[in-house]
Amino acid sequence: MNSRDIQNKTALHYAIQEHRLETTQLLLEHGANPFTKSRYGDDALQTACLKGAYEIFEYLRSNIHYTPERIANALELLGSSILTAEQHQHNESQAIAYWRQAMEIRLRENVPKQALPPREAFGNVTEFSTMEEINSIAFDLDDMRIQSLIVSERILGHQHKDFLFRLLYRGAFFADSMRYDSCLKLWILSLEIRIEKNTLLHSDTVFVTQAIVRLMLNLNLMDAEFIPFDVQGQPELPSFVEIHKVFSLLTDDIVEAKRLLAIKPVYKKQKDNFDKILKCITHLIFLMLATAGKDETKLHLIHTGVYKIVKHDIRTSNQDTLLHMCVSRLNFVKHGYFADHNLSAKSVFPNLDVVKLLLNCSAKVNARNECRSTPLFIASIPYNYNFEVS
Repeated sequence: MNSRDIQNKTALHYAIQEHRLETTQLLLEHGANPFTKSRYGDDALQTACLKGAYEIFEYLRSNIHYTPERIANALELLGSSILTAEQHQHNESQAIAYWRQAMEIRLRENVPKQALPPREAFGNVTEFSTMEEINSIAFDLDDMRIQSLIVSERILGHQHKDFLFRLLYRGAFFADSMRYDSCLKLWILSLEIRIEKNTLLHSDTVFVTQAIVRLMLNLNLMDAEFIPFDVQGQPELPSFVEIHKVFSLLTDDIVEAKRLLAIKPVYKKQKDNFDKILKCITHLIFLMLATAGKDETKLHLIHTGVYKIVKHDIRTSNQDTLLHMCVSRLNFVKHGYFADHNLSAKSVFPNLDVVKLLLNCSAKVNARNECRSTPLFIASIPYNYNFEVS
């Protein structure tokens, strides 16, 4: 009855996440343990809240003893889940109702929250702590959505897969609404957590990195008449600070990723992921130069960061150096979220400014890749040819 699979889930977990009330009742009546936790720490009650299984939540609440704090947390998480799930996108009032129930329990049972420090990605907003604050955010859908992220992080922890999914989901919502600055803040936070949790070789890390870099590129290459503006009338373009932050997140971990990739056996997926990260790094160099202007401080930061990875001779699985990559038109970043029908036409490489920077940072001009080709040979191929670069 309580056998577990590779994710430490039992049959009860699966019954709940599929909203099977009768199956859940049957399993519990025959000895299923409702407190068994999955790999991510989800027991029966938390699974019901994450999946928006209202009937199962009420059944568990009525038939199993939980502390007032546990019920309050569950109600808050359930409200947050409603605001995340697409099929419940019009149930904001239900989310508020659950949060009010939770607040009533906290006030009645004297159960305080352990508030988290405010995050810049969430606009430095703090979690609601009074009934008045809940009532005030009930009229602002954006506030409710940010509150749902704060609630999720407090209850689940910042490395929980559902919290990370909610960051991406909410960021995508902002991107669809052309609020790109808000989107980038959430996606960059997601990238920070994923690098901390996994490595650069992990597919989830690569997925988020490519989404961020592709969005930054799209905004940077956008025609002037299509550039969105924020509420202050300023163009919503990626800032140098944001681009440099992503570049630093990747390059601070790239040497360790290279070391891990040298350990046998080496899997093709990890090699491919490493190559994709290097492509993202080259495009971030381009973006940093494009946004730094003539600011000497910014240019020094770029030079320092690029020199650090050049001296470690970081290469792709085909032994291409950064210099090889930056003279090739085949170097582009793609992501399934964006409809890029002709990526090669949007390629920013070959790029003279990036090539000059790499040479100034002591990039090896005679380095050879797996095919024994030098960067000059790659640059001289007709498809890649650029007079200034060659």
